[in-house]
Amino acid sequence: MSNKVTLQSLQQKKDRGEKIVGVVTWDYQMAQIVDRVGVDIISVGDTVGMNLWGQPNPFEITMDQMITVTQAVRRGTKRALVSADFPYGPLQEGVDSAVRAAIRMVKEAGVDLIKLDGAADFPEAVTALVRAGIPVWAQFGITPQTALQYGMEYNAMATAGAQVPPAMLDRLIGEAKELEAAGAALLDFTNSGPVVGPKVVEAVSIPVIGGFGGGPWLDGRVRMAHAAIGYSAKHLDADIDTYANVAKITFDALSEFKADVCAGKQIKGAPPAKP
Repeated sequence: MSNKVTLQSLQQKKDRGEKIVGVVTWDYQMAQIVDRVGVDIISVGDTVGMNLWGQPNPFEITMDQMITVTQAVRRGTKRALVSADFPYGPLQEGVDSAVRAAIRMVKEAGVDLIKLDGAADFPEAVTALVRAGIPVWAQFGITPQTALQYGMEYNAMATAGAQVPPAMLDRLIGEAKELEAAGAALLDFTNSGPVVGPKVVEAVSIPVIGGFGGGPWLDGRVRMAHAAIGYSAKHLDADIDTYANVAKITFDALSEFKADVCAGKQIKGAPPAKP
């Protein structure tokens, strides 16, 4: 396995024109698998509440929950950088609150960097965290926590084609430059689109990564592991473009398990039945 990923190595990738790979995950087992793949960043997203626990929006997740999830991911990660999202609240409550929350994430969950959703509205918090020795991955654009500012629901943001309007180019370049000046180590440009995205990448020297609405014009991409492998109930009922359909594989395997139990057979993986 190659050496531990560092922020310096990610910067060198951008400088060489190499792509940065990030994967969002929320548990120990998946973190081990993703880390062995050799990705650069494992991101613990605050959308865990929606995607794993069925919460209706990304605002209900708490700091205690994020720390618990991040601890599990940290235990399963040896090589990649581990990033964790702030839940909604600490950043909006002010600089002191943001610093206290970030220190908790470092001390209790062992994160390598903090991802701040809506960071463009709080550059002073970015600077404060960096001054405290905590690297920042600053997220801006149409994000889960800022979608309402753009007149969009979170679920609409996730649809194909959602992207920042080209008319916002100057504003978004300004935000990217301000976040870089504030000390952010990385930018997460959500829903960048092929018009605004390349211009922002050219305008700053730090890596610009994106998930929804991104593309090869960015310095790297991030994707939820569950989305990449097709591991959600919706993959049973719809033909969605993924790298696998683990939901279907899981459904078939558990159906076979059910059939064995109902037929009085010994289940696979169990110790041999004694006469």
